[in-house]
Amino acid sequence: MPKLPSDRRLITGAALVLLGAVLFSTKAVIVKLAYRYEVDSISLLALRMLFSLPFFLLVASYSGKASNRRHARLSHRDRWSILILGVMGYYLASLLDFLGLQYITAGLERLILFVYPTLVLLIGALVFREPVYRRQLGALVLTYVGITIAFLEGLSLSGGKNFVLGTVMVFFGALAYAVYIVGSGRLLPRIGTLRFTSLAMTAAAAAVLIHHGIARQWHLFGFPAPVYGLAFLMALIATVLPSFILSEGIRIIGSGNASIVGSIGPVSTIVLAYIFLGEQLGWMQWSGTILVISGVLFITLQKHRKPRLKPE
Repeated sequence: MPKLPSDRRLITGAALVLLGAVLFSTKAVIVKLAYRYEVDSISLLALRMLFSLPFFLLVASYSGKASNRRHARLSHRDRWSILILGVMGYYLASLLDFLGLQYITAGLERLILFVYPTLVLLIGALVFREPVYRRQLGALVLTYVGITIAFLEGLSLSGGKNFVLGTVMVFFGALAYAVYIVGSGRLLPRIGTLRFTSLAMTAAAAAVLIHHGIARQWHLFGFPAPVYGLAFLMALIATVLPSFILSEGIRIIGSGNASIVGSIGPVSTIVLAYIFLGEQLGWMQWSGTILVISGVLFITLQKHRKPRLKPE
């Protein structure tokens, strides 16, 4: 059985994951604001990565030198793993998410996207035979009861001929991100947070820019000025900062715990979407918010216990 973190480390790691999830949750709101200026999904994603890339290259250079003194050199398998995970987690997942946001609300997008904790635990249990702890199961149930309640009301308020398409796109984005979370949780302790995250994000940025070159011939100029401001804001507070913060939290408390704590993301998106986009928040969504916050507090403060439920 893997060594469990101390209570203090658990709270610190959970706080980092919580902050990272809230910052990441601003992305959907910023994307919806940018769509008001008739920018296409791949161009907006390319601008996000273009503004993010200098930060990740700088950190990759620094972390590479520091890691040579603390960590073993990257093997070919490590390089391929980082490349695949980066493309899965921040290219494919982001692309599907951006496309889906054309058809559904920001609050509903985040709720669908955050089915990924169940996918993370399922992948860990089925592929790596990881145990499922009772406190994880209890917190997961509590959190998803809240998300389901909020989702049902969001579903009744949303619609459109492409609603199902948008929902499916975001769901598969969640699956791609779950693969990234599981893989990163196994590589981070050995490779290091800064080096892994910067290299994975650099790989994702390269994939996005290659895609844009093929689809749009890198025509990234000529959009209204607010598009560039929103893209830079998304790069800084919804990409660069939370990617490092979340990765460090995953390193401390593990991918299973991080996936549950990160379930606060849908709630923060609902609130931000209400403030900045005027998306309505009904009593069912407020009820779901309370349950989700309760689940997050439970997973953060509950002490680790030895009894566990093994996957079927």
